[in-house]
Amino acid sequence: MNELEKIRAMAMRHAGQTNLLIPRLLSYSLDHPTEVDPMIYDPAVSLVIQGTQRMFIGGKMFEYGPGQSMVVAAEIAALGQICEASQDKPFLAVGLFLDPALLSNLILEMAALPELPIGSGYGLSTASESLLLAWRRLFELLDRPAEIPVMAQSLEHELMFRLLMGPHGGLLRQIAGADSRLMYIRKAMAWIRGHYTERLNFKAVAAVAGMSVSVFYDRFKAVAGVSPLQYQKYIRLHEARRRMIAGQESAAEVGFAVGYESASQFSREYRRLFGAPPARDAERAKVGLTRVAPRQWVPPGRDIAGPMADDAPAPQDRT
Repeated sequence: MNELEKIRAMAMRHAGQTNLLIPRLLSYSLDHPTEVDPMIYDPAVSLVIQGTQRMFIGGKMFEYGPGQSMVVAAEIAALGQICEASQDKPFLAVGLFLDPALLSNLILEMAALPELPIGSGYGLSTASESLLLAWRRLFELLDRPAEIPVMAQSLEHELMFRLLMGPHGGLLRQIAGADSRLMYIRKAMAWIRGHYTERLNFKAVAAVAGMSVSVFYDRFKAVAGVSPLQYQKYIRLHEARRRMIAGQESAAEVGFAVGYESASQFSREYRRLFGAPPARDAERAKVGLTRVAPRQWVPPGRDIAGPMADDAPAPQDRT
């Protein structure tokens, strides 16, 4: 039995549990394919054990399966899809939400490493045998709960060390650095999430990142895969959907509450992202129904009517 099969056996026993004894660790299983769904990813590392998954970020599509690992280093707006899963062979993945403080402490114990040029805020690679072993050793603790208080931190350190020494080590070092370029982009992302109802002020959000407007725009898009304005639209529409499902407000009231000035524009962009008009989508969600028909993914920039399309060219600095 290889390492991936050993992890599979343990992950299946704990799949779907929301109270695992190791904080930030998760095991996820699904017995049917899904449609393309929008989501906001938190910084995390994941490993697919069985089945196939797709992720769409900006105009890029990633398809990955057993033994492949995805690192997400920022709060990325993306679309995801489980495309290979069945009752006999469900999709199965494990993941760990990243702790910047733990990474920082670990890097201090390693030789000094220079900060690399900023790239995207995510990466995909095939897991090495040493990384699979680290995943397996961490998951084994779930079957030996008495050892967790003593062993969990050291085994999480081992997993992070293997990741730091792998293809995405530079990306993880960016997460750990309080003054790294990635961290400044993440601060800007947090600012946008905190001011999502307002008209996007490029000068204000660029100032949060400590960059000129044009440099900020380019670096934000490199990390997030979408422009700041596209990112804000994602946040608005996710909050709108939460309100539609939880509350008694009308679609127009929700649209205005999350920052839209036009009810028709809100309804159109909501439908483009979630596959149905706001009220219909909310009713389906309340009764646990899925979309009637799958939607075709159109990369942003190729469909200017879509919610993820840019409304304006990149802003320029003005003196």
